[in-house]
Amino acid sequence: MRLYTAVAASGFRRHATYRMATVAGVFTNTVFGFVIAYTYIALWDERPHLGGYDQSMALTYVWIGQALIATCALLGGGFQDELIERIRTGDVAVDLYRPADLQGWWLAADLGRAAYQLLARGVAPMACGALAFDLALPASPTTWAFFLLSVLLGVIVSFALRYLVVLSAFWLLDGTGVVTVVTLATLFFSGSLLPLNAFPPGLGAVARALPFSSLLQVPADILLGRSTGAGLAGGLAFQAGWAAALLGAGRLLQSAATRKLVVQGG
Repeated sequence: MRLYTAVAASGFRRHATYRMATVAGVFTNTVFGFVIAYTYIALWDERPHLGGYDQSMALTYVWIGQALIATCALLGGGFQDELIERIRTGDVAVDLYRPADLQGWWLAADLGRAAYQLLARGVAPMACGALAFDLALPASPTTWAFFLLSVLLGVIVSFALRYLVVLSAFWLLDGTGVVTVVTLATLFFSGSLLPLNAFPPGLGAVARALPFSSLLQVPADILLGRSTGAGLAGGLAFQAGWAAALLGAGRLLQSAATRKLVVQGG
């Protein structure tokens, strides 16, 4: 456990060194937040209770999305490109000799990355949104605590999805196509473009059942107070279930990929 804690801390420090990239990211998230916010204002003026949200809740959803876009890697990235390149070059063989599990190592590093992104690129855009608009932010510390727990589970689900994408490079060598498809699916089915509650009933039900909804829609509904009591427990259980299932699938695929690497490498 001490090793993985050190890896997570290293992941946090590593991303903290890219200060100009962080400033640019905060600026980009804030600008796009305002663009999307005014788009939502126009949409909710026409349909005041779309998806069960009033305009204040819809605007809050916008800024939650901007806070989590880097935290939950809604646009991909993180360890993904680096590990795909290591698989392509064969350097991943060195990683397999480490006294640590490959999946556990990269999960710890990604948790460190996510913690930094939440603090550095999540808080500032949310604060800007709160100053400019009347947001429906909760006053209860308990709600914020459950929201942060949900974000943690969302990060783990995001990692597990991206790890499966990375492992496909053992067979495809170039994972660009898979990365692109999964990134597009993540943007659509996580609720980044529009809350899943506002989707047509059939499509919305399918989208909410997919793991992508764990990345944004579930945490947002907790912070907005739409998930309470049994709904809150169900949302967290939903995220935990997908995290366990996807991590388990990654474990199985990693085992198959390792055998492939050994056979090809002699």
